[in-house]
Amino acid sequence: MWYYNGKEFDTTPDEYQGFIYIITENSTNKKYIGKKNFWKPKTLPITKTRKRRVRTRVESDWREYFGSSKEVQLLVEENGEKAFRRDILKLCKTKGEMSYYEAKLQFEKDVLLSDEYYNEFIGCKIHSKHLKV
Repeated sequence: MWYYNGKEFDTTPDEYQGFIYIITENSTNKKYIGKKNFWKPKTLPITKTRKRRVRTRVESDWREYFGSSKEVQLLVEENGEKAFRRDILKLCKTKGEMSYYEAKLQFEKDVLLSDEYYNEFIGCKIHSKHLKV
């Protein structure tokens, strides 16, 4: 289950591209900060009735997602999903906004310098025009 503002979150909002999250291991309080898209692109092929490919989007696997950290994924496999809490920190309207706020939060929390986080790297390339909505 995901939580947002202290409440269970189970809807895929059309107006948002994704979110920034924190996953916390309940027994150690060790955390992982990342981002996840609600949507993924899908291209429908050309058929007898459809002359062109159609680009659309479908819901991603965000409901079952436990981060891109191999270490966290292994711990979830070993200890079960109930050993972790997943919180949405911020809903984002664009991919650029997601990248910006993920990196901002990771730098603010010093995730690479702290033993309190599973994060092993911070990757970002963001242009200011990506943030102007």
